[in-house]
Amino acid sequence: MVHIERVDLNLLVPLAALLEERHVSRAAEVAGTSQPAMSRALQRLRDTLDDELLVRTPGGYRLTPRAERVQRQLGAVLPRLESLFAPEGFDPAEAAEAFRVAGTDFTQVFASAVFQRVFRDSPRSTLHFRTWHDAIFEDLDRGVVDLVFFARSTPVTPLHTEHLLDDRFVCVLSADHPLAERPAITLEEYLDATHVIVGTIGERQTAIEQRLEDLGECRRAGLTVPYHSLALRSIPGTRLILTLPARLLAVQHPDPGVRILPAPEEVRPLGYQMAWHPRLDGDLGQRWLRNAIRAVTSELPEPPQHF
Repeated sequence: MVHIERVDLNLLVPLAALLEERHVSRAAEVAGTSQPAMSRALQRLRDTLDDELLVRTPGGYRLTPRAERVQRQLGAVLPRLESLFAPEGFDPAEAAEAFRVAGTDFTQVFASAVFQRVFRDSPRSTLHFRTWHDAIFEDLDRGVVDLVFFARSTPVTPLHTEHLLDDRFVCVLSADHPLAERPAITLEEYLDATHVIVGTIGERQTAIEQRLEDLGECRRAGLTVPYHSLALRSIPGTRLILTLPARLLAVQHPDPGVRILPAPEEVRPLGYQMAWHPRLDGDLGQRWLRNAIRAVTSELPEPPQHF
């Protein structure tokens, strides 16, 4: 960078015009400037490059050997500079992006529709879905993933977050569970029962545990599993209660041997969000992906009322 620091890059356009036209007036016209301004530019270029560049001959101006070499190099350099500084565009049909997202298996509520939209509109792009873990927000901050889906009421600064959808909780019980024929479960009955915990963070189903802790209460765990789908399969023939979002249950096709009841009203609805690092705010590919996710989640039907 020793030499470029002393060069006015605004001289590149006049330089290219002068070397191509080999005439000050014609170069000025091509560059959209006046003849005196082009003459001054030529003198500055001669001083900068320590070379005459254009030499008058009986047949007109001729390029010096140095000017010929510079002209050949400009043919490769200027298109790259133009591309470097041109406004960036994004054409999903031509793009080959590698999108990296992460979330719990709750994302199955909308993930397949997102995948279909991405591969329909950007067939050359790829999606890498990462497993949720306790340090996922650190991964987002370090650039290991681009976008995270999560249910959490506390801020995750300095990340940017956006609400995607709401969902209510329901309780899933075996058909022969003592509470299975009740129209609803009270909070007292809920807390007296034994539960399946879907350990989204550690061994806590944080969206529920946090609500109960606000009331000074906690559940008794009989079984802890990492996935909602596995939790659902563990219910038939047991005295366990599983609490999960109604939208998720709607796509899971539960066993006919289970009963579904509303969760106690104290277990408030779930808000699901997406988060990304501020450095990705302006990235056109990431903005396109976020818009696709917004479109998909805004079109989701409400879960059946009997859930």
